[in-house]
Amino acid sequence: MRVGHVRRLLPVLPIVVVASVLVAATTPAQDPGESHPWVLQERKHWQIASPGAEAKEVTDAALGGRGRCLPGMVDVSGSMKVNGWGYEDGIDTLQEGTCVDWIQKAYPERCERFDRNVWLERSHPLATQTMRFCIDRYEYPNQRLAYPWIMVTWTEATALCAREGERLCSEAEWTFACEGPEALPYPYGYERDSTACVSDRPWRNVDPAALSPRDSPHARAEIDRLWQGEASGSRARCKSPFGIYDLVGNVDEWTVSVVRGERPSILKGGYWGRVRDRCRPSTRAHGEDFAFYQQGFRCCADEPAAAPSR
Repeated sequence: MRVGHVRRLLPVLPIVVVASVLVAATTPAQDPGESHPWVLQERKHWQIASPGAEAKEVTDAALGGRGRCLPGMVDVSGSMKVNGWGYEDGIDTLQEGTCVDWIQKAYPERCERFDRNVWLERSHPLATQTMRFCIDRYEYPNQRLAYPWIMVTWTEATALCAREGERLCSEAEWTFACEGPEALPYPYGYERDSTACVSDRPWRNVDPAALSPRDSPHARAEIDRLWQGEASGSRARCKSPFGIYDLVGNVDEWTVSVVRGERPSILKGGYWGRVRDRCRPSTRAHGEDFAFYQQGFRCCADEPAAAPSR
């Protein structure tokens, strides 16, 4: 959706939030009919077992970009194009006017190709805002080839980031990390590419009742049936100008609203389905205690004044 146009994309499920407690992951016996080895993290979040996950320090050494940030994070800085974060006159609307090849013009709008020259001309007069922060390179738990945690509420994501010594990203930070100074529509450029990121996969009907309670065997079975995502960092080309992976597609990501007076829980990036999967759009329809089968998050932090202790 365009920024501020509240559309309910998913049914709201009754999720009971309990205090965040560090609990060892459990791996229930895999049903013979299931496709993935699911792990229940902290008795409430689901993740596919990820034995091949790479240590953050190894990834940092190979890919660079950490700067003064904590291990696993990327140092992001530059000038972000701004045009009044809020409900009207958003950059997403302006950018849609430069689409020259629509896949689907009705909501959820999917554009095959944007005209870069026209966009640069139209966006040139926009004001800019200086940005400097650290952001996780991958979706939480922020390891290459680890599967993202899902069925996480905004409240829980906030607590998990705090436990890492970080914080949930603002929607502005997330957007700039995705689009860069040029305000790209997709993190990889101006033409939609379903092979670059995990996107445009067919819709599967959801049974909301089967997802509650979320730690139940029937919730695990429903999530397994619906799952079409991949391990973080599986697609080498699904990265932003700053080298941050999987910002669009794969799983939706919680962020913090920058619009004064509205609920703080904002989803960014889209997921593996046939949705917008662009940098600017957001979903503003869900509250802090909402969790679903394709929702995850990543964390941000202020850039430290000095290098972190090793």
